[in-house]
Amino acid sequence: MHRRLKPSDNAMTFAATCLRLTAKAADVDAIKPVLESRLLARGDRDAVVEVHAAGVNPSDVKAAMGLMSYAVFPRTPGRDFAGVVVDGPAEWLGREVFGTSGDLGIRRDGTHASHLVVEADALVAKPVNISMDEAAGIGVPFVTALEGFRRAGVPKPDETVLIMGVNGKVGQAAAQLATWRGARVIGVVRTEDGYRGHASSVVDVINATTADVAARVRDLTGGRGADIVFNTVGDPYFEAAHKSLASGGRQILIAAIDRIVSFNIFEFYRGRHTYVGIDTLAFSSTESAAILCEALDGFANGQLRPFPIVSTAVYPLHRAHDAYCATLGASRDRIILKPKA
Repeated sequence: MHRRLKPSDNAMTFAATCLRLTAKAADVDAIKPVLESRLLARGDRDAVVEVHAAGVNPSDVKAAMGLMSYAVFPRTPGRDFAGVVVDGPAEWLGREVFGTSGDLGIRRDGTHASHLVVEADALVAKPVNISMDEAAGIGVPFVTALEGFRRAGVPKPDETVLIMGVNGKVGQAAAQLATWRGARVIGVVRTEDGYRGHASSVVDVINATTADVAARVRDLTGGRGADIVFNTVGDPYFEAAHKSLASGGRQILIAAIDRIVSFNIFEFYRGRHTYVGIDTLAFSSTESAAILCEALDGFANGQLRPFPIVSTAVYPLHRAHDAYCATLGASRDRIILKPKA
C-alpha cells in the first residue's frame, strides 16, 4: 500500500521502500544492498509507479561493481519495471504500465523499490495478456534487440539473420523480432541445445564447438551468407561473424570481452559491410519507451512473447543480493525482484 504525503510546492511526495547501494563493490559477492525508507518527490511531468515487479539485468550488477564509471553512488539500482500508476497525469492514473531506461538505476535512482518516480512519457501501457512479472522482464533485452535492428535495418522476409549467442536473453529477443518480420534466423550456441526461446518460424542452430560457423552459414544459405549478424557475445565471435556476412551485410555488436580485435579491412570494404554498435545505456527513459512501443502490437497479439518467469527466479527485495548473484551466475532464467513479496 502506498502512502502519499502533503505536497510541497509543485512536488507530491511518496513514502517508498528502496534498495540502496552506498558504494561500488569489489565483486558480485561484495554487493550488499540495504533497504531504506525514502521520500520520493515527483514533478509536474512525472508519474509515480507502484512497482509490482522489476527485472534484474547484468548491467545492474556490473554498475554495482563499478564497471560503469558514470554510475552514481549512493543510488537505488534497477532499469526495468512493471506496476500501476498511483499518481501523475489523469490519463495514466490506475493504469498498468511497464518500461525500461538507460539512466534509471545508473545515473539516477531506479526500479528496485516499492515505488518509482519517472517521466510520464516513459510509461508504456502493459498488454492485458502479459503478467506484471513477464512485463518486468521485457525491457533491456528487447530494447537492445529492437535498437540493433533499427540501426542495421529491420529484417526483411528475404533476408537471413545470424544470431551469435541465440539462447541469451538479447539473442532470444532478436530471434523473436526477426522471425516476426518474416526473416530466416540461424542461431549459434556452444552446446548441443537447440533454440530455447519463442519464434514465429523454425530457428536453425549451429553448435560452434563442433562446426565451422562461417562455413555452415554458407552451406545453409546456398553460399550467400547472412544479411545481418547480431553478435551478442562480441570478440569471441567477431571473426566468424565477419566471415559469415553476405555482400552488403551488417554486423550488430552489443558486448565485448577483450576490447581489441583485428579484422581484414580489404574484405570489409570489398564486402560493403557495415558494423553497428549498440549501447542502450545511452537512452533516456522516454527514448527507451518509444523503442518499446515499436513492439507493443506484437506482444498484444501474442506474436511476440515475454520471457517465461519461473518461481525460483523471483526474489523479494531483501534477497536482492541472491538475485544479483544469480544474474551474473549460471542461471538461464530471467531474474525478477518483487517489492511486495
